[in-house]
Amino acid sequence: MPETKSTSKSTTSYQNMDPIKLQIRSSSRSTALFSRNPRQTSHSPFIAVSIAISIALFVFVYIFFFSSKDSVKYSIIIDGGSTGTRIQCLGTTLTETETGFRFKEGLESLKVNPGLSAYSEDLEGAADLLKELLEFGRSKVPESQWGETEIRLMATAGLRLLDDEVQERILEQCRKVLRLSGFKFRDVWASVITGSDEGVYAWVVANYVFGTLGGNPQHTTGIIELGGASAQVTFFSTEPMPSEFSRSIKFGNFTYSLYSHSFLHFGQNVARNSLRESLIKGDFSPAAESIHKETYIDPCTPKDTCPIHQTFVRF
Repeated sequence: MPETKSTSKSTTSYQNMDPIKLQIRSSSRSTALFSRNPRQTSHSPFIAVSIAISIALFVFVYIFFFSSKDSVKYSIIIDGGSTGTRIQCLGTTLTETETGFRFKEGLESLKVNPGLSAYSEDLEGAADLLKELLEFGRSKVPESQWGETEIRLMATAGLRLLDDEVQERILEQCRKVLRLSGFKFRDVWASVITGSDEGVYAWVVANYVFGTLGGNPQHTTGIIELGGASAQVTFFSTEPMPSEFSRSIKFGNFTYSLYSHSFLHFGQNVARNSLRESLIKGDFSPAAESIHKETYIDPCTPKDTCPIHQTFVRF
């Protein structure tokens, strides 16, 4: 969940046009103020300027009346999580209104399983998974915009659980696919983000939804994000913080000093699996309602839950 996001301003069509360059040749002969033969007076500079004005007027009229007043800028984020890999296609539109301009956002997404971390021994499988997501992205972004659409891969706790060497092998396989995607991509745009940065992204999203981003820091909301492999705690603080947990972001006229701490292995899936293993190994005393000593009931699961999910058998 990925650096702080802010909405990018769309560029209008006229900004992408090459400027019209006019080259008016100056005459090597000076025209006398009182010429004996007025028919020989050169009018080429006046004609060239008139043509230039006409061309500029035509371009302006074309842009104003025939070009779309809605300019859409597309971007793509691939979220490499622990439970799955998601592609998010975002289209931001700058729309002209009677009172000015406003932004509209459209989001299309697709999730495939499993996460990239499951392909540590199957790099081709990681490539195939990414190709499936890219096909979805191409169907949502107009082909004429592919070359201008930035695509980024941000992997989270699923890959952070792996050794650095394994992480890099998976990322490099992904980069090979992204280079050929047709979208705008750089190798540094495929990376494993830190847990603290993941928490900051979640904090930004939450406060954007609540409408508190860009306002008084004291009015913002702290978050606890529970992912599949890690949990993040992020909130604004005026107290001194350890440097490894301190993050500072600027949005609008405000700078936010954030405390962001990530707890690896405390995501819901990894934590549940760890608890399951501990129960099976007998690290905990069996609950009073256990039928016999070989069956253990998860004390953290509601009693009305399906028995298959609530009980574990020790082998």
